[in-house]
Amino acid sequence: MPLDATHDPLATSWVASANAADCDFPLQNLPFGRFRLGPTEDWRAGVAIGDQVLDLQQAGQLQSADMAEVMQLPAAERHALRLALFEGLRAGNARQRHWELALYAQGEVELGLPCAVGDFTDFYSGIHHARHVGQLFRPDTPLLPNYLWLPIAYHGRASSLVASGQRFHRPWGQVLPAGATAPQLMRTQRLDYELELALWVAQGNTLGEPVPLTEAESHVWGLSLLNDWSARDVQAWEYQPLGPFLAKNFATTVSPWVVTLEALAPFRSAFSHPPGEPQPLPYLDSAANRSRGAFDIQLEVWLQTARMQAEGDAGQRLSRSNSRDAYWTLAQLVTQHTVNGCNLRAGDVLGTGTLSGPLQEQGGTLLELSQGGLHPITLHNGEQRCFLEDGDTVTLQAYAERPGARRIGFGACRGTVLPARVSPGL
Repeated sequence: MPLDATHDPLATSWVASANAADCDFPLQNLPFGRFRLGPTEDWRAGVAIGDQVLDLQQAGQLQSADMAEVMQLPAAERHALRLALFEGLRAGNARQRHWELALYAQGEVELGLPCAVGDFTDFYSGIHHARHVGQLFRPDTPLLPNYLWLPIAYHGRASSLVASGQRFHRPWGQVLPAGATAPQLMRTQRLDYELELALWVAQGNTLGEPVPLTEAESHVWGLSLLNDWSARDVQAWEYQPLGPFLAKNFATTVSPWVVTLEALAPFRSAFSHPPGEPQPLPYLDSAANRSRGAFDIQLEVWLQTARMQAEGDAGQRLSRSNSRDAYWTLAQLVTQHTVNGCNLRAGDVLGTGTLSGPLQEQGGTLLELSQGGLHPITLHNGEQRCFLEDGDTVTLQAYAERPGARRIGFGACRGTVLPARVSPGL
């Protein structure tokens, strides 16, 4: 994906809000998503530009509002669509008069999942998160031997993926309290967030036909933010021997806009495993992947407590990290997922796993920041947190920037914790 006219940092749009320096959705971004005008209306396919969304069908760029049409286009045709949108929204283009009628304010529409989700797989590619958590529970062997050889993952639950703005109830689950000999059904007391990116699959592959690393990125539509909420006490009791289950399938929040790999082309970076550690096996290695397989994306977690909201306090940033610190690239995730012949399909989501930084204060979870709940975090208003409390709102944000390129944002991935429902009585 070479740089072209759509990456020109000096290009501006006739949509004035897209030209602000801190705008997440400038002309150089053009992320895809779905929106509707009301809860009883049909979903429409759109592209974010500034604080507006362009209806792709109304603008004559799609034949229907089915976002799968965009996702399943060959890479060259997806690129042609990006070029057409860039030119049509560029300042001075004659399409302005027609396309203005297809613009809607993002704040006045409902933003949904970018498309209907097929399957959901969550990887564990953040090595700093893996080490931090491993040191809490396995100080002598924080990383299991296979971690350095292949991207670890588990199959998640697609039905509980919901768009940003989600408000969900604190979950119940079976927990083994400290010192107890028998578990209890109880409200989770160790509710946590996870800072991740979501990889959206574009074209799928035929069952039985692996995707080689050299072709893997052609199967990627783009990225959005993902918060894989986790009940840590439920997880601790249930996860062995088969991995996460009810601790993670009660809610997963996804930001509504898919930022394409084309928009992120200026922010690629080199990828390698540190000297002295195992290098990828040949099927997970290529010169291109080593030279530019990683992405330089800044990631942030913000917390607004119920008290902060009542006092008009916008909240506090808890941590900042970068996706380039992941131990495996996007291409490697796709290739590993299909090496046994597994067939991915358009609309599948692959979570990267928690993307923490190397420092303890760069943890992408409260589990890391509070060191397993032993060291509460003191917020700027005096409140403390080891894990999330009812009324807390967590917002994930991300952006890519570098000199000579236009800043690209992802929009917000926001969710709020509600009190648990009354006891299920089981």
